[in-house]
Amino acid sequence: MFSRLRAPIIPGEVRRIERYLASARVFLAISALVAIWMDPSELGYSRWGFGILGLYIVHGIVVMLLLRFRKESTASFRLLVHASDIIWPVLVILFATGQGGPFLLFFVFVLGASAYRWGLWETFGTSVATVSLLWAESFAIKHGVAAHIDEILTRHGWYTLSVRTAQFEPKHLFMLSAYLLVMGLLLGYLAEQQKRLRAERAIIARVLGRARVEAGLTGTLQAILGELLTVFGSHRALMASQETNKYRVFVGDLETVEGGLGQLRWLESSPTDRETYLYESDADVSQVVGNGDNNRVVALDRNGVRLRQLSSQPLTPLSKLYQFDSLLAVSFVFAQEWWGRIFLLDPTLGGDREEELRFLQELVRQVGPAVYNVYLLRRLRQRAGAVERARVARELHDGAVQSLIAMEMQVDVVRRQSAIDSSPVTAELGRIQGLLREEVLKLRELMQQMKSLDVDSSNFFRFMEDTVERFQRETGIGARFVAEIDQLHMLQRVCRELARIVQEALVNVRKHSGAREVLLRMSADDHCYRLTIEDNGRGFPFSGRFSQAELEEMGKGPLVIRERVRLIEGELTIESNPGRGAKLEITVPRHREAAYGQ
Repeated sequence: MFSRLRAPIIPGEVRRIERYLASARVFLAISALVAIWMDPSELGYSRWGFGILGLYIVHGIVVMLLLRFRKESTASFRLLVHASDIIWPVLVILFATGQGGPFLLFFVFVLGASAYRWGLWETFGTSVATVSLLWAESFAIKHGVAAHIDEILTRHGWYTLSVRTAQFEPKHLFMLSAYLLVMGLLLGYLAEQQKRLRAERAIIARVLGRARVEAGLTGTLQAILGELLTVFGSHRALMASQETNKYRVFVGDLETVEGGLGQLRWLESSPTDRETYLYESDADVSQVVGNGDNNRVVALDRNGVRLRQLSSQPLTPLSKLYQFDSLLAVSFVFAQEWWGRIFLLDPTLGGDREEELRFLQELVRQVGPAVYNVYLLRRLRQRAGAVERARVARELHDGAVQSLIAMEMQVDVVRRQSAIDSSPVTAELGRIQGLLREEVLKLRELMQQMKSLDVDSSNFFRFMEDTVERFQRETGIGARFVAEIDQLHMLQRVCRELARIVQEALVNVRKHSGAREVLLRMSADDHCYRLTIEDNGRGFPFSGRFSQAELEEMGKGPLVIRERVRLIEGELTIESNPGRGAKLEITVPRHREAAYGQ
């Protein structure tokens, strides 16, 4: 059976279960003894019957004391106690005068204990073992074993067993056996279902515990998808999501690696993502077995009702990208703002497939709000940070920047007046004016860095044009941006890092290069996007063309730009001609990280 059907039981819980059963065992034995004392005819006035009941009470008390003083309950100890629980009622029934009475409760107890400890098949096995012992006991009585024992006891002057052989007539024994087998199946089935529900709740609680604000949205999704891979025995999970009224589809990929889980990767956006991952379907959760024309589909709608004759044709684009023999797909919706689908490749299922699908559906529904809360808190923090940075930027603009500009204007007026009188302080005033202008530019650059960048593929070119235009206006350095491609398809984080790289490069041009012109160009080929930044300034203090690895080995080149290029898994190349200028070339892989399942 599927491993998740059994909730993990900690040692402390095992001890509590055994203590409860020990208390119930002693209570049952004392109750039976009281009942027999009130009506001794139930045991046919057999002294051996009273003795066995007394031994059963002693056995129950000893087990209770052992459980109280032992630190743990081993599996062998539990099996030994359970075996004795099977044997005691088989012995007691030798002296019963009828099939009813208090002794039937001994059989109910042993079956209930098995169901409480384990599940269906263990309980049914207990009933089979009990029935087998009863028939073996009947066989021994029919062949005179009880009579032979009575002869020995009489010879030594002891009380005879006085076994009630009517109990072991085939008709009566058959009915008792049927009762025990049916009762074992019934109790075992109910216990199995209860343990299944308990296990499912434990899994849901464990997965919910993975939703942590401090881990961030990506960390939370990675932890939850990792739990899904573990629970359903899959080796790869895909998650596609889309914001309502937006076109872009975000696709995450998580694989198992040797020794654990890999990192959740966000794939490059593709125009066909919606058709591949977020295809239209009536199924809310489904399982597809097979990756071809002869596949089987089990699907449920949002209400958990089985859908008949559902085609697997929408999965054709996905099957061309990834190799799998079976697939689980489940949809999710976050407050009508986000929707998407999770795919588990080659899962391991057992038991009723529809019940497994309903559990997956319920699991995603329970976990969804927790993930959405992490998303909302993350977005709230980002917005709060952006608002605070914008406030500080406004205060700088309205306060410090304006004051510095006013001071620079006053210094300029004084410098012009001193120039008329040929005052010796004119040069010093010019230097101070230059310092003030430099500080104004630095503050404006700081204000730009403090602003949150809402840059993606759709507005990247416009952002570049605005940045270059502002740079030219504020510094007087000629700047141009040329886009040799019409569209971009890059992750938003890559666009943001490229924007920061451009800002940092322009700051370096202004501060260090002494250039009069700078050219930015965006191009692409079949393999990568290429951003080049070229100026006609002093260049770097080295000559030639160097790759990122060579720059890091020499410890040369702009450190901040190198780090940002590494974050987007790009490649930086610098070509420097001292005294004639420098060119930075940043390349970013164009293809998806997991194209065709590679």
